[in-house]
Amino acid sequence: MKKGYKDLLAEAEALVEAVDTAEAARLQASDNVVFVDLRDPREREREGTIAHAFSCPRGMLEFWIDPESPYHKPIFAEDKLFLFYCASGWRSALATKTALEMGLENVCHLEGGFSAWREAGLPVEAIVAKAKA
Repeated sequence: MKKGYKDLLAEAEALVEAVDTAEAARLQASDNVVFVDLRDPREREREGTIAHAFSCPRGMLEFWIDPESPYHKPIFAEDKLFLFYCASGWRSALATKTALEMGLENVCHLEGGFSAWREAGLPVEAIVAKAKA
């Protein structure tokens, strides 16, 4: 049976915890929470980011989480809550489900994504574009 993106999103949303912007803003003050920005660098440069968020483009997530991967990022081995977000909450729902399947137990995602964060009037940090060589 073929699954479309709506099916995949519905499956993910039934399994993962979503937090609203008020809860995310409260969690941001904790040293035990890592905000993971899944958007690509162009999105981040154009729109900014949530302060202190770890940038992990969605296409690298599985490789950065897996400790056996040559691309593993040690941050994903830390005993913390990982709060994933993207632009609207779709990629982050799927990413959170993937992270759970890969063994990260303490994960959630931002309902409505970065757009909801910005619309709630929460602080946004500018990204300085890197100069091209």
